[in-house]
Amino acid sequence: MISLPDLSEFFVDVADTLVDDFDLVDFLDHLTEKAATVSGAAAVGLVLSDHQGRVRFMAASNESGKMLELLQIQNEEGPCLEALSTGVPVVNADLAHAADRWPRFAPRALEAGFQSVHAFPMRLRSQVIGALNIFGTQDARFEPDEVRVVQALADVATIAIIQERNLVQAELLTEQLQGALNSRIVIEQAKGALAQGDGITTGEAFDLLRTRARQERRRLVDVASEVLSDLERAHS
Repeated sequence: MISLPDLSEFFVDVADTLVDDFDLVDFLDHLTEKAATVSGAAAVGLVLSDHQGRVRFMAASNESGKMLELLQIQNEEGPCLEALSTGVPVVNADLAHAADRWPRFAPRALEAGFQSVHAFPMRLRSQVIGALNIFGTQDARFEPDEVRVVQALADVATIAIIQERNLVQAELLTEQLQGALNSRIVIEQAKGALAQGDGITTGEAFDLLRTRARQERRRLVDVASEVLSDLERAHS
């Protein structure tokens, strides 16, 4: 059964984590621990798909949760992978009757003392980035309202993760643009200095820089920096 007081506390905690110093790893660890508390699960695990589509273990409420997630990844089957690939929750799965569905995973999970499992895709619209797994040592069943609540937890976590990814990508893009701008300044300085020193046009100076960079298989900005350094030494 879903604990409403714990659920309210969870959403407050999530709101508190969405700040400037957001720590994704800490957030995911906290998420699995809270999900276990809210649902009364014996173990909760979480996997994410990386930019190449590979499934990665990211967090678990305890060592059992970690073991179960790694077991699914290693065997390339299980409720978490199914939810991730289909975008559809796996609800009220009885591991004692799941050998046909997950022939490698289900028996191992039963041996570890688990009987029930639920897996919720971490999704935003059509994008699925991971899955949240909830394991029980008893045949715990979720009612439809409870399924919606746990899916909401996964959805909130998804928004937080995508926001973090977008921020990181934006920062990388900003760094790349700034790097390009800095490089352009150095190249323009080298063009001007070379043109003045050799009595040629800036276009001809640029052609010289580019030809040298290609012949030496070096970056244009590195050649330009070297030319500036050589000219400065020659005039010092």
